[in-house]
Amino acid sequence: MAGFLYLDHNATTAVSEQVLKVMLPLFTENYGNASSRTHRKGWEAAQAVDTARAQVAALLNCTAQEIIFTSGATEAINLAIRGVMSAWSSRGNHIIAAATEHKAVLDTCRDLEQQGCQLTILPVNREGIVDAAALRAALRPDTVLVCLMHANNETGTIQQIRQLADITHAAGALFMSDTTQSAGKIPVDVQELGIDICCLSAHKMYGPKGVGALYLRRRDPRVTLHHVFTGGGHERGLRPGTLNVPGIAALGEACRIASEQWWDNAARLSSLRTRFEQILTELPGVFVNGSIRNRLPNTTHLTFHGIRADQLIARLPHIGMATGSACTSALPEPSHVLTAMGLSPEESHASIRFSLGTLTPETETLQAAREIAKAVEELRLL
Repeated sequence: MAGFLYLDHNATTAVSEQVLKVMLPLFTENYGNASSRTHRKGWEAAQAVDTARAQVAALLNCTAQEIIFTSGATEAINLAIRGVMSAWSSRGNHIIAAATEHKAVLDTCRDLEQQGCQLTILPVNREGIVDAAALRAALRPDTVLVCLMHANNETGTIQQIRQLADITHAAGALFMSDTTQSAGKIPVDVQELGIDICCLSAHKMYGPKGVGALYLRRRDPRVTLHHVFTGGGHERGLRPGTLNVPGIAALGEACRIASEQWWDNAARLSSLRTRFEQILTELPGVFVNGSIRNRLPNTTHLTFHGIRADQLIARLPHIGMATGSACTSALPEPSHVLTAMGLSPEESHASIRFSLGTLTPETETLQAAREIAKAVEELRLL
């Protein structure tokens, strides 16, 4: 196989040509400050932001007024969790999150725990699914916020969000879902799913790095936050600072494209992922981590018994693959997601995530699977 094949789209994606086309003029031609309301350059920038806000809202099926632009999902998560726990402190100080949440959620919750909040971490089963009964049992009168991600960034496992949201709301708490990996790949309808707070990041859906969005429900219930930052009053005072107009416009365009193309992309990628997976699982001692039935169409996470994942990756430098989340790939300890699902440290260190993208070529991907299978067999003989 000639060239380099990128199979790590859950870490980041290339900026699409359509998105780049929308973005570039806002650097050099329509470069105004969106807060400058006294001249044409400012009006043009403000219009670009308004258009993008509507495009993000259309993807999530919410109103434009419910969208706050941020530098990415991690900032959105911090704003939401810290802001809610401060604003709703008169109700209580209890947070619930799953053991398989992204570190952006878990680290924020644990930081608040050090500051006096009460934190309950829900276990998951072998597929990475949160048990509804466990959530129901964990809810308390002082529970303010439940944080359960839509789709896991490592395994692709999709939670039963509507059921979990209904249980949360019955207890009078707010429901937040990290939709960073699901937005643009599968439908994320905040009305249908019952989500009160969610986030997304442009670079996961063929937009640029450094821009994202936070959704805050305005009615039934109305989500209020105490601000984390001050200065300037931008984004309803929740995220002050000069707006990144090129990035915001790019995010909006990425959401527009995803709204139109997600179904076709999902069908193609699911089929290709399955064939890729079948080649590898024909080997003895290779199994899929996470749910087979409920997962993202582009993602497979495999354990290769008898080898170390880092050795396999080093053996095939022309194939871009990952041992897990890009945010924790430099850490020596086993994946907290796999550990929570019951895998041993040895199994975790023998596991690799493969995530396909909209332009991932079929022939090269299947050839890569055969090369990976051959390399696994060779490593097992060493």
